[in-house]
Amino acid sequence: MLLFQDGRIHIEKISATFPYQLKAGATEFGAGIVYAVEKGWLMLHESGTCVKLLAPGEDLLASQ
Repeated sequence: MLLFQDGRIHIEKISATFPYQLKAGATEFGAGIVYAVEKGWLMLHESGTCVKLLAPGEDLLASQ
């Protein structure tokens, strides 16, 4: 996965896996991004083209 400027990831690097590997569509992808942002796992860049992972090193799924 290629990172650029301040550790951000191009959103298409994430969205490309949804239809092929996860058998999900645009609705599920959008909901997943919104959920991750609300939980504080991702920060969506103001342009909407990049995301940045937050809270490195934490087990983000441990509380579920």
